[in-house]
Amino acid sequence: MTGYVKFLRDHVGHAPVQLCSAGILVENEKGEILLQLRADNHTWGISGGAVELGESTEDAARRELLEETGLAADELELFSVFSGENQHYVYPNGDEVHLIMTVYLCRKYHGTLRRQEEEVDELRFFPPEALPDNITPPEKDVLEKYMQMKQF
Repeated sequence: MTGYVKFLRDHVGHAPVQLCSAGILVENEKGEILLQLRADNHTWGISGGAVELGESTEDAARRELLEETGLAADELELFSVFSGENQHYVYPNGDEVHLIMTVYLCRKYHGTLRRQEEEVDELRFFPPEALPDNITPPEKDVLEKYMQMKQF
């Protein structure tokens, strides 16, 4: 944990905080979606993370994608913003958050797929109709909305 979140946690411990986060739905040329198996809770989710102080959500999403997957987003399209009770989550380490998550869709990207070993156990593209069942809780709404968009 670095940056703004570490600063907050140093002051409030595991107490609930509201955090701005950004994520990216990466779609390949086959229409498959990139998911990562998280190292902390062993569930699947999209690339993303906390927005640093003064950072735009778009820049945070690009940064997180590059850090976690080795891919650089060439173009981003705003997908949706998610907030409310479904964005409440307690991490395995006890940190409690209420997320306001801005999610982008990326269909144009470059780079070599490689996982960030500290945070990601596996990276895999999934067909939208065959997503895994064990989705990280705050991202279930994201993937449900994505499925509705795809009409599956």
